[in-house]
Amino acid sequence: MSKAKEITIYDLARQLNISSATVSRALKDDPVVSKKTKKRIAELAEEMGYRSNNFARNLRTQRTNTIGVIVPRLNSYFMSTVIAGMESIANSEGYNLIISQSSESAQKEMASAKTMFNNRVDGLLVSLAYDTDSISHFEAFIKKNIPLIFFDRVDDHDLCTSVLINNRKAAYEATTHLISQGRKRIVYITATPKRNVYVDRLQGYKAALADQHIDFREDYVLISNLSQESGVEAAAVIRQMKPLPDAVFVANDNCAVGCMVALKQAGIRIPQDIAFAGFNNDPVSTVVEPNLTTINYPGYEMGQVAARNLINHLSGASSIHSTNTIILRSELVIRESSVGSKPNVS
Repeated sequence: MSKAKEITIYDLARQLNISSATVSRALKDDPVVSKKTKKRIAELAEEMGYRSNNFARNLRTQRTNTIGVIVPRLNSYFMSTVIAGMESIANSEGYNLIISQSSESAQKEMASAKTMFNNRVDGLLVSLAYDTDSISHFEAFIKKNIPLIFFDRVDDHDLCTSVLINNRKAAYEATTHLISQGRKRIVYITATPKRNVYVDRLQGYKAALADQHIDFREDYVLISNLSQESGVEAAAVIRQMKPLPDAVFVANDNCAVGCMVALKQAGIRIPQDIAFAGFNNDPVSTVVEPNLTTINYPGYEMGQVAARNLINHLSGASSIHSTNTIILRSELVIRESSVGSKPNVS
């Protein structure tokens, strides 16, 4: 099947019996063309299926006005709020986002990075996959001085900025809160500790135990992919523990809810028998009964800060190299899942 011919400004000019220069100016919203003529040209352009040749213009300006975004998962509430924050800044500054998900695969992340590079994005915003253990696939951007900002799941690089929260402090506060409620046998459900967020949260959990003179137990750390289903699987493991743990801290809310619901179905009372705390403050945390104690994590703000820093660098207003790490606030939100009298155990 032959490919349909691309409509050009010359086709529009011929149809309207005006010069191609007038059409070109009208499509750029040049004030020298009357509103009436602009309207006629715009209507015909839409009717004939004209597409502006951004590619040719980009070759002249060396800009595509697109920013690449690579995220681990698009189906996460947190990530969707981050992207919404990025979009609000990017759109207001005349940039478009090209969004790709790695599906938690370093291989897919590499392929996405290559695609973004070949599409000549002006800059890149990245949250790394679980199993990424090298960022060499981003070297092409760094060598070409294409700005790269990591957010949430980050990697240290002298020429890249990272936007994140203090994960160690947040996990320390959540664990300390559980201990303050009389809990000492605290299970921690997390992901593979390759990524900074999971390394730092595990450190915070361990530090809180140590400060309260509670021994750290390796068997109390359950590694999963933090899905709701893995929360159900973790519940089965927890039920086999003797004695039963008296608290569970989970590195995200989805997994925490899966675990809570499964334990409740098995007749375990929350928080009386087992107290719970999650991480992210997803909407699911206020739907589950009892409501889930969690860490409020400013996703929208994180997206805005990352996009603003990138665009400021592109416009020459400031350099991303002037700040290596931007730490955003997070806070513990205490709800019914972790508060209440713990029954006396002999």
